[in-house]
Amino acid sequence: MAQQLVAWIFLLLSVGAAQAEPTKLENRLASHPSPYLALHGADPVAWQAWNADTVARAKRENKLLFVSVGYYACHWCHVMQRESYKNAEIAELLNREFIPVKVDRELHTGLDDALQEFSSRLLKISGWPLNAFVTPEGYPAYVVLYAPPEDFRKLSARLAERWKADSTGVKKLAQEANPPPTQEIQRQALNAAQLARWENAFLQQMRGEQDDLRGGFGEVSKFPMAPQLSLALELQAARPDAKLEGFLRLSFDQMAERGLRDHVNGGFFRYTTDPGWETPHFEKMLYDNAQLAVLYLRAAQVLKEPRYRAEGLAAVDFMLGVLAAPEGGFYASTSAVDDAGREGAHYLWDSGAIRRLLNAAEYAAARRVWKLDMAAPFELGYLPAEWATPNKTEKPLLRSALGKLERARRNQPLAKDDKRNAGLNGLALSALAAAMRAEPRYRKAAADTYRFVRTQMMTADGLYKSMAKGRKLAGAELEDYAYVARGLLDYAEAAGVEEARRDALRLAQAAWKQFADAQGWRREKQALLATVRPEAVLEDGPVASPSAVLIHASLRLGDAGLAARAREALQWYSPAMGRDPFSYPSQVLAYRQAVK
Repeated sequence: MAQQLVAWIFLLLSVGAAQAEPTKLENRLASHPSPYLALHGADPVAWQAWNADTVARAKRENKLLFVSVGYYACHWCHVMQRESYKNAEIAELLNREFIPVKVDRELHTGLDDALQEFSSRLLKISGWPLNAFVTPEGYPAYVVLYAPPEDFRKLSARLAERWKADSTGVKKLAQEANPPPTQEIQRQALNAAQLARWENAFLQQMRGEQDDLRGGFGEVSKFPMAPQLSLALELQAARPDAKLEGFLRLSFDQMAERGLRDHVNGGFFRYTTDPGWETPHFEKMLYDNAQLAVLYLRAAQVLKEPRYRAEGLAAVDFMLGVLAAPEGGFYASTSAVDDAGREGAHYLWDSGAIRRLLNAAEYAAARRVWKLDMAAPFELGYLPAEWATPNKTEKPLLRSALGKLERARRNQPLAKDDKRNAGLNGLALSALAAAMRAEPRYRKAAADTYRFVRTQMMTADGLYKSMAKGRKLAGAELEDYAYVARGLLDYAEAAGVEEARRDALRLAQAAWKQFADAQGWRREKQALLATVRPEAVLEDGPVASPSAVLIHASLRLGDAGLAARAREALQWYSPAMGRDPFSYPSQVLAYRQAVK
């Protein structure tokens, strides 16, 4: 009997040991509908999706999660994939020592925001690709952006050794690096005096950030920063100021005339790597072009400048011509690289090709304005732009020249991220509504986009996050609800479609229920990072703060209950907003809506 009992115990222990043995990690991304994730489906790295099961596995095996965040249009994301994630030695290290996770930032913007904030605190810089080492309990421990393959391998190996030697110590350090908030939401009265203080503080800080020689903000690189320019425009409209008008005109002119805008194919690039708007990062994002379309159309009204109206409509034309999906809605972006991995290849020209396409008069104008007589500034050639101011004779010649270049590349393959995200299509609907107000010919495109959002992105009680490869993806976040609700409302007001207003109301009510409570705002319904907590005020990024957008839309919808909630939320105070009002322009715009 004793021998039999020992045998049973041995058998149970053997089964337990077998069950505890982890299954081999395998790359799970090959068939993923996200183009960015599918790109990594053949990597030797055993990429997992970001979900509760993956985090649970990290806990069972007591391993760090290696969370790599990027997006399809990102040039350096492609470079790091080629150099590191297709490297067999690095892949073996990541698979053995970590739980490797690949994330499309456009599907998990809440996660991305949290990791970007950690990167900013740790490295004083953020961006993509962002590679975070996260404890099984969900605390970021370290982060690295792009790194050459040998540097990345050595760093990963050192972290793996440190984890094996003292995982408890690493967990403790990670928790200490991510302290919980020290105070609950504070409240300030909602009144005109407070609004004046916010506006004045914003303008004062803006004057310290603005580039009065070249327009825009910053001295290293230049981003459009549409939320900040939007508030500046509204302040200029409310109380005109000659100096502010001059800065706004300079900024709008520089963005339109130099390297941020694609003069041949249309649309704006994401940013320039220099302060003079000369060297673009060649990806084009739906969110930039949609926001800039609205911004330029508003600038045309405030500054009484017809050229800005044309620029705004041209951005909409780019969206319709390049990013519109045949099945409805808009794609997320175009890539910075071509099929051969060459950055900017679709947009750069050698002087010989330009000379062959143009007649003598067109080439003479292009040679002077595009500076074709100087050394090519890019490895692949020249970027046509107004590097010198064209005269009256040259302007029609350059229009003709640009048309010839556009036709020459019209059928050249252009890589696109063909996800159709709910929030981004909400931004597109707002742009089309603004365009329709300026020009009736956009009415049909606006109606088609509304129909797509209503029939394909909306559910009985909310939204899908995205559509790709014929599949609808769940996980809509606050930004999706906010941008779609505003887009529906903008369309309802422009087109007089009350059904769209009712749709906006329904989504706004759902958003308040799911993403806001007495503790503050949540970007995601359920965060897997332990460091993600409700916030009193969400700051702006490249796109307007989703909480501020929802507040602003709720004040416009005509529903007493939503308006009351919006006014209450505007009383939530964040010390960060007091320290850095320049980062919260959309909150100030919502405040203006409440007290004006």
